[in-house]
Parts: sequence; C-alpha cells; structure tokens
Amino acid sequence: MTRLLGPLLVSLLLSAGWLWFFVRRDRHPEPAWLLARTFGWGMVAWAVSAALGGTFGRLSAEVGLFTPVLALLLTATVEEGSKFLAAMTATTEHEFDEPMDGLVYAVTAALGFAFVENVTYSLSYGASALAWHALLTTLVHALFSAPQGYALGGRHLQGGRWWRSRGLLLSIALHFVFNGLLTGSAGWPQLAALAVVLSLMAWLAGRYYRHFETHARDHPQSP
Repeated sequence: MTRLLGPLLVSLLLSAGWLWFFVRRDRHPEPAWLLARTFGWGMVAWAVSAALGGTFGRLSAEVGLFTPVLALLLTATVEEGSKFLAAMTATTEHEFDEPMDGLVYAVTAALGFAFVENVTYSLSYGASALAWHALLTTLVHALFSAPQGYALGGRHLQGGRWWRSRGLLLSIALHFVFNGLLTGSAGWPQLAALAVVLSLMAWLAGRYYRHFETHARDHPQSP
C-alpha cells in the first residue's frame, strides 16, 4: 500500500496542477462533479486502450501482423479515440453550454488517462522513474487532446460533424509523430524534432484557448 501511495499522490498533484492551469481563466467554471466524472472516464479510457494495446502486442509478436509504424498508428488511434469518447460523456449535460467547455472536458479526460498511466508506470519501473515520466506524460496527453477540445467546442459553436473528425484526426497525428520520435535513436536531431512538436502542440492549445476565451468574453452568459 505504501508503495502505491507515493505515485498516487504525485500523479494526483500533477493532474490537479495541470487541470488548474487549463481551467483557471474559464469565465464560467464547470461543476466539480462533472469534472470528476470526466476525469474518471479518462481513467476508464486508459484501461480500455491498455487492453486493446496488449491485444495488438500479442498479435504482433505471435503472427507478425503489425509493422512498427502501423503499431504506432494503432496506439495513437486507440488512445486518442478512447480519450475523445471519455470527453464526449460531458457534452450531453446541461452544463456543457459554451465552446470553452470542449477544451475543459477534453483536457480533464486526458488528465484522468495520464493519471492512471503514471501510476502504472511507476509500479512497473519504480518511483524514481515517475519524476521525469509523469511531468512529460501528463502535459503531452493534455496537449494531444487540445484539438479534440477545440473540435467539441467548435461543434457546439457552429455545428457539423466534421469538427469532431478533424479534431480527432489531428490529435492522432500529433500523438503518432510524438511517439515515433520517442522510439527513434536518442540524438540532437530527435530532441530538436521533439521540441518542435511540443512547441507546436503548446501553440495550438494556446490558440484554441484564446479563441474560446475571446468568445466567452464577447458572449456573456445570462445569470
């Protein structure tokens, strides 16, 4: 129990910190119960993607069904797809009533996903490995999901199913490229490429956030 308590606390604090960072300027804060539920669905999304990932791994090892590139693509698709479904559980609620909510709930689901991933990683490789892994994983999962949040918010704003597909595809592409760079040889070109991808994801998330923040300021809700 003691071995599990440390990783749980560290992962929970990181998740809470990043959640505060992303929602701190939301002009119409979301109810705690719905944030908690979406976080929980993000945790479930990790379990689903881990089960599917294990199945893919066995098939690849036993029958050579997947090439390394296809395996990376499947991983990105399953993980981002499961996080997207977790975020969508909030869209049918009355509280999902403005575009900014898309980003809030997409990031919340991603943080739930990252929380479980960090805990399981720590249990597998030791608490010492959690320090660098959790810092990176928690942030990148939130950034991967930013296009999904923009899609959910944009669909609420303008309508149309293409918003969802476009956001999900962009998240998958970012995840695929990022994981592909991580599996390559560790050198300066790889580190530079990772820095570029991280910068792009951070820029996209900031752009989406500012767009919806401006919309919330220009379209105040009725009390």
